[in-house]
Amino acid sequence: MGERLNRIRRTCEPLLRRVFHAYFLVVRGMTLGVRAVVLDADNKVFLVKHSYVTGWYLPGGGVDHGESMEQAMRRELKEEGDIELTGEAVLHGIFLNSHVSRRDHVAVYVVRHFRQDRLPAPNHEIVECGFFDTAALPEGVTPGTRLRIAEVLDGKALMATWR
Repeated sequence: MGERLNRIRRTCEPLLRRVFHAYFLVVRGMTLGVRAVVLDADNKVFLVKHSYVTGWYLPGGGVDHGESMEQAMRRELKEEGDIELTGEAVLHGIFLNSHVSRRDHVAVYVVRHFRQDRLPAPNHEIVECGFFDTAALPEGVTPGTRLRIAEVLDGKALMATWR
């Protein structure tokens, strides 16, 4: 019985996430999210792969009611990568993410001072994560993620939109 319930959950949960995401796009006003370009001492970047969308992304998520952008970024880093900041994060920019809606904005931070005791085990949200050399990023890194990395590390001009 337990394995059957787990199989149903694995099958239904991604669909339910997409349905709720579509619902919130319709009923909510402007939305705000955060992402972080987390760089280790070798300038390897931390990326995550979610269970409910394809591709590799910078860690992050939505800003909750009553939460600042920086608080949300810190919370998301802890949840998605077991990463705790040991220094200040630097705001890189705020971008319009018109792929989600015409009212979705994403604040991107650069994080260089942090502690991570170990990579977290895969879970219901993050199925894979790790630090990657920017010259050898994994297959499926999203275009917006590639742009933010290039802006931070290569000095590419910032775009107003996520892409």
